Amino acid sequence: MKRILLIEDEQVIAEVQKDYLEAGGFRVDVAASGDIGLNKALAEHYDLIILDLMLPKTDGFEICRQVRKAKNIPILIVSAKKEDIDKIHGLGLGADDYMTKPFSVGELVARVKAHLARYDRLTADYRPAQQDVLRVRGVRIDKMSRKVFVNEAEVPLTSKEYDLLLFLATHPNRVFSKDELFERIWGLDALGDNATVTVYISKLREKIEADPSKPQYIETIWGVGYRFNL
Repeated sequence: MKRILLIEDEQVIAEVQKDYLEAGGFRVDVAASGDIGLNKALAEHYDLIILDLMLPKTDGFEICRQVRKAKNIPILIVSAKKEDIDKIHGLGLGADDYMTKPFSVGELVARVKAHLARYDRLTADYRPAQQDVLRVRGVRIDKMSRKVFVNEAEVPLTSKEYDLLLFLATHPNRVFSKDELFERIWGLDALGDNATVTVYISKLREKIEADPSKPQYIETIWGVGYRFNL
C-alpha cells in the first residue's frame, strides 16, 4: 500500500483529504505543523507528499526545499496562494504539481494516482549506478571512465559538459536555476556568469538530443531553469 504524508494545519481540510485518500487505497499520515511534517518526511518512507504552504513553525517552501535535497518522491503543493510567483517558486524548488484552494478532493485523489503511476513508470526505466554506470533511456554515463554514450555510440564531452550532464542526470525531475547550476558546476573560482550555463546546456543538447530544438532529456522550465527528464 502506498504511503502518503499530508502536511496540513487546518484540521477539517486534513480530515476530509485523509478520508478520500484512504478510500482511494492509500495509507495516510497527517502532520499539523511544518516542523513535524519536515521531520516525518525526512525520517520515514513515503511514496508522495501533499504539502500546504502556509504552515506554523516551518513553511511549505522550506519543507519542499529540504525534502527535495534528500528524496526524489512526488511533492504536490496545495495552497490558497494564487499568485504565479508562488507557483513558480514552489515548482522551482522541486514540487511536481501545484493546486490552488479550493479544489475538488476527488481531483486531488486523481492527481495523486496520476503522479504515483508516472513515478513508478519512470523509476522502472531508471537503473541508477549499477557498477558505476548510469542509464537513462538511450543515454549511458560511465562514471569510471567519464565517458558518455548515446544509443551505444560514444559522444565526446568536455570536462564541464560531463560534470553538468552527470549532475542533472543524478538529480532527475528536479528543476535547477541557472545560478544553482553555475554554483554547483563552476564554483566560486569560475569566471563569467550564469549565461555560461545556457551555452553549456545548448552544447549538451546538440550532443545527446535527437532533436535539440525539441529536447527530451534536458527540458527548459521557462522563467525557472532546467530539468533532466527520466
